[in-house]
Amino acid sequence: MSLKLERYSLGVGDRFAHQAKAQLRACLLAAKEGIEIVPVWNKSNREHVTIGSEPASTRAAADAAVAALGWTAAYYVDADHVRIETVERFIPHSDFFTIDVADCTGKPAEAREVEAFLGRHPELSGRLSIPGIERPLQITREEVEATARQYLLAVKEAGKLYRHLAKAKGEGEFITEVSMDETDNPQTPAELLLILAALVDEGVPLQTIAPKFTGRFNKGVDYVGDLARFELEFSQDLAVLQLAVKSYGLPETLKLSVHSGSDKFSIYEPMRRATERAGAGLHLKTAGTTWLEEVAALAEAGGSGLALAKEIYAGALEHLEELCAPYAAVIDIHRPALPSVQAVKGWSSDEFVGALRHDPRCPQFNPNFRQLLHVGYKVAAKMGQRFLDALEEYEEVIAKNVTANLYERHIRRLFLNTA
Repeated sequence: MSLKLERYSLGVGDRFAHQAKAQLRACLLAAKEGIEIVPVWNKSNREHVTIGSEPASTRAAADAAVAALGWTAAYYVDADHVRIETVERFIPHSDFFTIDVADCTGKPAEAREVEAFLGRHPELSGRLSIPGIERPLQITREEVEATARQYLLAVKEAGKLYRHLAKAKGEGEFITEVSMDETDNPQTPAELLLILAALVDEGVPLQTIAPKFTGRFNKGVDYVGDLARFELEFSQDLAVLQLAVKSYGLPETLKLSVHSGSDKFSIYEPMRRATERAGAGLHLKTAGTTWLEEVAALAEAGGSGLALAKEIYAGALEHLEELCAPYAAVIDIHRPALPSVQAVKGWSSDEFVGALRHDPRCPQFNPNFRQLLHVGYKVAAKMGQRFLDALEEYEEVIAKNVTANLYERHIRRLFLNTA
């Protein structure tokens, strides 16, 4: 029987593989409220390289948490943002694969491939009515050709990687996600439909896709953009997915994935409304927010925990350019707004936590400080055992913060309609 991704799923990144039980407790709290949200522990190759960890550690932490807390629902381990050259180490340990085709997106496909696609899909040109989208789309053949030229090479790469996985793990033995969010502009409904049709041509039975949305999805802070426009785009994307399921035979579980979805509080209500209207599911990735709760909890604990949190910030500020470079598209740090190392040395626990914790109502909250620490986990990784020992020493306060963050700020706002 093929794996089928449940309606609601939560990507719970865990940089140092210490918070799986705390993360799972948030899903257990949701279950007590009558809603099933399955956890998907995700960690990318870049994060493993930075930390010096192996994919086996993510699987081990997830399995141990599930056993310890008696979780009986589904759960998954996501090989996040894998490419053909990085996927091999994940295959024995993952049952969810996020296929990243960013390197090929925008590179022109061969003319013969474009022509062949146009011949297979005449239905994509002309007047197209999509249930859930108010006005019919008018799509010219030239527009379809231009979109095919932009995306077909990336889709073929996704097909290549999917077939490699299917051969290694077996058809139906894993969940497939395709990431299309790292493009310059959001996909239009017509472009998204073309991408889905092309993925079907490649034999990719994806169950979730991450398109590009309007606005900024900066790491660890709220959404920046036009909320009304976002809700319209999100609703239209849901309508396109439903049409693709009916027209092309994609899995009925097909749903949208929102990357860098942690702390995007202002769009949670629009997403909830849209998914309820459409009867659709959702996959939300909340990768780095757990790491930030570890740092906040260390600071909250005071003493050596606070000293370590300050040391991490000092290291992050010293290596700002190096740390920010891989995340340039998803952070906006105003350098003059960052406090000096000397100033932070004098902070109390309350001052450090106030600057870091994502509470815009707090006058001390500093989104620049938070974003820098979000990408600064490499500093903690270089501390090695000293940082891991601190996670053990302050486990109780860290676990409390991690669970409360996921449940109170994320799950309740998005899935339970309570703030």
